[in-house]
Amino acid sequence: MESVISAIRNTIPISLFNRGLAGKIFEDVKSSGAKVVMKNNVAECVLLSPDEYARIMDELNDARLFSLAAQRMAAYAPEKLISQEEIDRRLDISEEGLRGLGKVEFE
Repeated sequence: MESVISAIRNTIPISLFNRGLAGKIFEDVKSSGAKVVMKNNVAECVLLSPDEYARIMDELNDARLFSLAAQRMAAYAPEKLISQEEIDRRLDISEEGLRGLGKVEFE
């Protein structure tokens, strides 16, 4: 029963926007969370506060990074690792050559 009550409280008809109640709706979203806007009895969009949207996007990005890390760890093979010295040798990088580059600035 609680989920039905929650759905009713978090659903608003689009007609409220047409009645000039957008400001009240936005304040309600900030204070009590996301709202689903209904148009012709169909969910049209979801309203979120900017902070909640940022939190969700951060969580989504964290999940994507975790998934990528898990995929990479599944394929991890220590015997295939290449040392920094081997990379430098293959790319013909030396300490002397690096010293000759001067300062590197990042913007």
